[in-house]
Amino acid sequence: MSEPSFPGRVLIKVFKGVNKVVAWHKLPSFIGVFNLLAFRLELQRDNLHDVLPNVDSQGTTASCPMKDPRYLVTRNSDGLFNKLDEPLMGCTGMRFGRNVTREHTKKPTPEELLTPNPRVVSEQLLKRTVFKPATIVNLLAAAWIQFQLHDWVMHEDYDPGTEDIEIPLLPGDTWPSGHMKIPRTKPDAPLSKLDESCPAYKNINTAWWDASQMYGSDEATTMTLRQGAEFGKLKMRKEGHTEYLPRDENNLPKTGFNTNWWLGLELLHTLFALEHNVICDMLHEKHPDFSSDQLFDTARIINCALMAKIHTVEWTPAILDHPTIDTALHANWWGFLGEKLDKLLGHISKNEYICGIPGSGVDQNNVPYSLTEEFVSVYRLHPLIPDNVAFFDTKTGSHTKTTPIKDLAFSDAQNAIDETTTFGDAFYSFGINYPGAITHNNHPDFLRQVTTPDKQTRDIATVDILRDRERGVPRYCEFRRLFHMKSPATFLELTGGNKELADKISSIYAGDLEKVDLLVGMFSEPLPKGFGFSDTAFRVFILMASRRIKSDRFLAGDAWGEHAYTKEGLKWVQNETMGSILMRHFPELKPALKGKDNAFRPWVKVGKAAEYKGVETTA
Repeated sequence: MSEPSFPGRVLIKVFKGVNKVVAWHKLPSFIGVFNLLAFRLELQRDNLHDVLPNVDSQGTTASCPMKDPRYLVTRNSDGLFNKLDEPLMGCTGMRFGRNVTREHTKKPTPEELLTPNPRVVSEQLLKRTVFKPATIVNLLAAAWIQFQLHDWVMHEDYDPGTEDIEIPLLPGDTWPSGHMKIPRTKPDAPLSKLDESCPAYKNINTAWWDASQMYGSDEATTMTLRQGAEFGKLKMRKEGHTEYLPRDENNLPKTGFNTNWWLGLELLHTLFALEHNVICDMLHEKHPDFSSDQLFDTARIINCALMAKIHTVEWTPAILDHPTIDTALHANWWGFLGEKLDKLLGHISKNEYICGIPGSGVDQNNVPYSLTEEFVSVYRLHPLIPDNVAFFDTKTGSHTKTTPIKDLAFSDAQNAIDETTTFGDAFYSFGINYPGAITHNNHPDFLRQVTTPDKQTRDIATVDILRDRERGVPRYCEFRRLFHMKSPATFLELTGGNKELADKISSIYAGDLEKVDLLVGMFSEPLPKGFGFSDTAFRVFILMASRRIKSDRFLAGDAWGEHAYTKEGLKWVQNETMGSILMRHFPELKPALKGKDNAFRPWVKVGKAAEYKGVETTA
């Protein structure tokens, strides 16, 4: 718990009164920013909870000594040594934290786990009936958030010795095997009595913003990815003038994290592997005395920070297209001084409100850093995936093919890059295609019957509902109350007046509003103007987005500086954008990105693509 200062407490109280009359997103932008600050202060006080029994659980300098001093100024792939006196904090294998007190996260009874039937929720409330596009962003935005989530979170592999959860199938269900069985999430070994009634789970990824999806969550993986490359670079495979990610024996890419692979991930992993290597070239030119390890280490922290900035000031303002959000997120990175003055005057203050969170000093808010189960839950954004992707020639705009998503997944992802489609063409196509809207009845059919490389067939919509219940995430109304939000009094209020949807939800949940699942509520509630996802999900974001930067020594702390990044590296982070990265590696994209200040918003359609609507519903 982090008690706000007296001015902070006043700010919270003032805006609690204001919000009884006017919602935060309807206030003038400048006032709205202070409303968001009030939310953040309140959430930092009430909604950060550790699930480990004592501080020694984060390790000590005696129990986990740093044997290589290089980790003072560079990241350890296992996530160790970010906090020097508690070296296990945020590393791989540490527990997910909580944003609500553990009394609200109890293990469900078998009846609670399956009521109402998750498969019924999938079939009636989540299943895509007609593709609903999200026209404020492009398909690259959908790929980006999965690319980032693979860096942050992954629950531990299922326990093979545990009985699967069997989902009842209704008469007439077309599920292929006739039985739907889903492995349980493996809980961490109990460390206290509370762990037995409220299980905790391990995050097998590092929780830091360290691009572990590219570099790996352990040092052995990182070394393997560098093997055979010089000057600190990542190993790539070259065919003609095109560089690809190396492949393994299953034709999956050799990268830090290749689960749930599809073309969107192929594009972004390739792009940022290329970016890592070009940063190495820059560093080698400026610092010819750097060893290969120094080049790699420095390029990695530059690349990681660049992703953090892109997510903060580009992706988020694109999917939450609201002037208050744009101001607040730029202030998170640049402070109220703003980008232009920060670049002109330099980092003149360590006050995060003046010059932004980077370099402002680490603050854990008196709770050891981790990502949380509730954070995982609000980022279940599978409706973003369309049914098909239409591909176009970058130079002429000609439509070359339309491919179902199922043919762009797993080992088939790279097949889209062929004699008719270059990487540049694929990026351009993602830039003008729309993702799906994050709403009810828009979950793609491909993911409702997907067979993974391990030959397991899953309905991911059913799994999403089941996982929240299994892991003790509160249901929608209780979740909102715990995040200081008003819960709806009726199903009609939940849906913003959509009676047909309200009646359907009421029928499935037997008229019990308190039983509505978090995911269903978030997909059904009316959105603030310009929002791509719910205000409920946004409350978790308000808290955790700032925390991911403020808790990290390499972003907010003593490792943010020229001694770690180099002068050129800091300039690289502050000056480069998603658009500049794309145009550096694929110059043919310049006409489509001309005049675009945000690469996650729909691009300019060139040539024959001018008439394309961004939605392709038939293969």
